Amino acid sequence: MQIISDKNPKIKYAVRLRNRNFRDREQKTLLEGYRALFRAQESGFPIESCFFCPELFLGSNENSLIGRLAADGVEIWEVSASVFEKLAYRDRPEGLLAIAGYRKHSLDGMPKNADGLYVIAESIEKPGNLGAILRTADGAGADGILLCDKTTDIYNPNVIRASTGTLFTMPIADCTRGDAFEWLKGLDIRIVAADPHAETVYSDLDLSGGMAIVFGAEQYGISDFWKAKSDHLVRIPMAGMADSLNVGIASAIMLFESARQRGWKRSNAIPRDNNAN
Repeated sequence: MQIISDKNPKIKYAVRLRNRNFRDREQKTLLEGYRALFRAQESGFPIESCFFCPELFLGSNENSLIGRLAADGVEIWEVSASVFEKLAYRDRPEGLLAIAGYRKHSLDGMPKNADGLYVIAESIEKPGNLGAILRTADGAGADGILLCDKTTDIYNPNVIRASTGTLFTMPIADCTRGDAFEWLKGLDIRIVAADPHAETVYSDLDLSGGMAIVFGAEQYGISDFWKAKSDHLVRIPMAGMADSLNVGIASAIMLFESARQRGWKRSNAIPRDNNAN
């Protein structure tokens, strides 16, 4: 069955999920694009329905993914190009969009690894930066991300897009800074915080072994709490006029330095589609 009117109740409901208040009330979000849906399906994320438009597909794997979603019991709806463009939040729609339920993210579900690498993302304001941190943490082999006193909705579609679907595979805990600190200290994890005013350069510090690296809000940096509670404060040296980097870039520099020192161990890999769009 094809939906050809943007007045269809299912289409109107999906469009309303662009609004955070409505998402939070419904405990549902939007996933758009092959890569996000592929990774969500592979990780068992609770996808409820999927809209597709074949004439907008960018590759050759979409139909097999739709088949797997249907086998999982997901409602599948074909829509016209004009309707899909109403649904899509991307500038260049890929012809796949799904509605999925929220997952609960608590410290109880965070893997405990005394030698692990954890990321503390404190009050990150911009969805693109939070998504980039998720993607970077995944690439660097981090064991999990602790979102402390968050200001950005993790299920914002732009977080999902910027994370390239790693939101569905990376262990995440939504917690206060105090709870995060106690949890990490329970594992005897060292805490390192990125601070542009620190004396120690990040690459001069041993970033192997059990460690959590703190990245703060774009405008204000890390809070006084982490400045006081961290074992080390480090900076990324800056040679130009700018005194700091975008938080997504800063996280990539420090996490990949830690990964280099660790010998590129990866503990959270899941199957990948080598032909992903």
